[in-house]
Amino acid sequence: MRRWRLLFGVLVLGSATGLATGATWMAPAASAVQARKAARAAQASQARLARVVLRRIVEHREDAWRWQRLMAVPRHPYGGSAERSQSLRYRQWVLRLWAKRAERARRRAQRPPHARAWLCIHRYEGAWNDPDPPYYGGLQMDRAFQRAYGPELLRRKGTADRWTPLEQMWVAERALRRRGFGPWPRTARLCGLL
Repeated sequence: MRRWRLLFGVLVLGSATGLATGATWMAPAASAVQARKAARAAQASQARLARVVLRRIVEHREDAWRWQRLMAVPRHPYGGSAERSQSLRYRQWVLRLWAKRAERARRRAQRPPHARAWLCIHRYEGAWNDPDPPYYGGLQMDRAFQRAYGPELLRRKGTADRWTPLEQMWVAERALRRRGFGPWPRTARLCGLL
């Protein structure tokens, strides 16, 4: 009986040592597999981040262009370099650039050059959301005026009563460049603009 215990002990000890040796031998292979998995996960994470950065670039670019369109100023050019580049750092730089451009354009659009004059004219005209034809909005623009100076807003949003006060003022700024305050003769005179 004692001999069996001794033999069983040797077998158990031998197999335990063999398992330990096998585990040590297999450990580098397992860690290599884990390293490859970690590298693939990091690449996938980088690719996701790159897509997010590109999406944010497009959002900021469209935002900047929307404000520039409203102000009727030239758009910032864009050649698509971020889409062609594989460098995440470069894409992040382009993102910061477009975020700054969008913010500058937004800030500039919040201050129409003749805002005080438009607010004075508005005081003597209708409400910003005045829907009564033939004149619409806070600066009382008729359809011909809206077609001439705000065709994209007219097409996209409808008549001026559906535009924001800021949009109405920028459309009036476009008219001012060509016609002065002539479209508002009575109220411009009351405001001391004629």
